[in-house]
Amino acid sequence: EEFEEHAEKVKTLPAAPSNDDMLILYGLYKQATVGPVNTGRPGMFNMRERYKWDAWKAVEGKSKEEAMGDYITKVKQLFEAAGSS
Repeated sequence: EEFEEHAEKVKTLPAAPSNDDMLILYGLYKQATVGPVNTGRPGMFNMRERYKWDAWKAVEGKSKEEAMGDYITKVKQLFEAAGSS
């Protein structure tokens, strides 16, 4: 339940996260909800999808529980950073 709460909560950040942070969140979310990468890497002409695929592949060794925990931690860090800026 906490994971779903943070998945919704991240949409309410006062400022949009950086692209790097968004990719980290995307990779962790996919690992937590789908599991290991189950598709081929997108081609060179689809760079946006390729970056997302790479972010997911980077966390492939994590269990779903680990990925959920890391996702929640990352969302909390983003809110802390937003609050201090």
